[in-house]
Amino acid sequence: CPHCPSQPDSPRPSSQPGSPSLEQVEFSDFLQGGCLSLEIGRGFDNLTSVHLAWHTPAGALVTIKVTNLENCNEERLKVLQKAMILSHFFWHPNITTYWTVFSVDTSQLLRAYFSEGMGTTLIRNILFGAVRGLNYLHQYGCIHRSSKASHILISDDGLVTLSGLSHLHSLVKHGQRHRAVYDFPQFSTSVQPWLSPELLRQDLHGYNVKSDIYSVGITTCELASRQVPFQDMKRTQMLLQKLRVPPYTIGYQYFPSIRIQNERFSVRCRLWDWSKCAYLQWNSHSK
Repeated sequence: CPHCPSQPDSPRPSSQPGSPSLEQVEFSDFLQGGCLSLEIGRGFDNLTSVHLAWHTPAGALVTIKVTNLENCNEERLKVLQKAMILSHFFWHPNITTYWTVFSVDTSQLLRAYFSEGMGTTLIRNILFGAVRGLNYLHQYGCIHRSSKASHILISDDGLVTLSGLSHLHSLVKHGQRHRAVYDFPQFSTSVQPWLSPELLRQDLHGYNVKSDIYSVGITTCELASRQVPFQDMKRTQMLLQKLRVPPYTIGYQYFPSIRIQNERFSVRCRLWDWSKCAYLQWNSHSK
C-alpha cells in the first residue's frame, strides 16, 4: 500500500510492568487467561458483538469482537478479512489495531451505560479523539465511510480509537490522489442513517473525505441522546429527508442534557453544501 504510512506516529501501548506485552501474549489461550465481561455493542448486520475483557497474563483491558462465522457467506468473510488487513496498514493512537484473530466459544452479559445520553465534556473529548483518527486517515486519502458510535472505542486510560475499517476506501488510484470517488457499495440499511447525502445520491459528483464529517454530526446526536436521526424512518423517507434543500433539521429531543452549542456543531457537520462547512470549529474550554 504505497500511500499508507511506513512508520508509526507513536509506540503501541504497553501493558503493566513485569507482564508480557500484548504482542507476546498467545490470545488463542484466551479462555485460560481472561473472560468476556461486558457486551458494549453489535454490528456487521448483527453478526458481530463487541466486548470488554480483562486478559490476566498481559495485565491489560482489551476489546474483543466476536463474529458468528457460521452465518457469514463468502462475501462477508472477505469483508472481515479486508478489515483485518487494513488495520495493519495504519499505525496511529486514534486508529484501532487488531492484535490477532482467534476462535472462542463463550457466553456474554449485556449491560448499558448512559441511558439518557452523554454530557458535553465527555462528547467533546470522545469526538476529539475520533476526529484525530479520521484526520489521520484523510491525510492518506482514505475515507472511513462507517463513522458511528459503535465504531469508537475507549481504553481504560481514556484513549479513543476508531474501528470499523471494513468500508474504508482510498482516493488514491494508480499513485494519483483524486478529488472524488464513485464507489457506491450496497451498504446495509442499518448503516444508512450515518451516511452522507452525497454518498447516498450516487451521482456523477461522487464524494470525498468530507462525507465522514457528516457521519460525525450524526454520531454527535447519537452520543447526546442514544437516538440516531433517521433510524426510525422508512428507507425512502430517509433518503428524501437527507437530500432536502435546506437540510433536514434535527429536533431538540436529540440534545436533552447538553448545551445548544453541540447542536449547532452537529447541524454544521450535517450540511451537504460543503462550501459552508469546510472546517470544524471546536468550542474548546482548554485554552
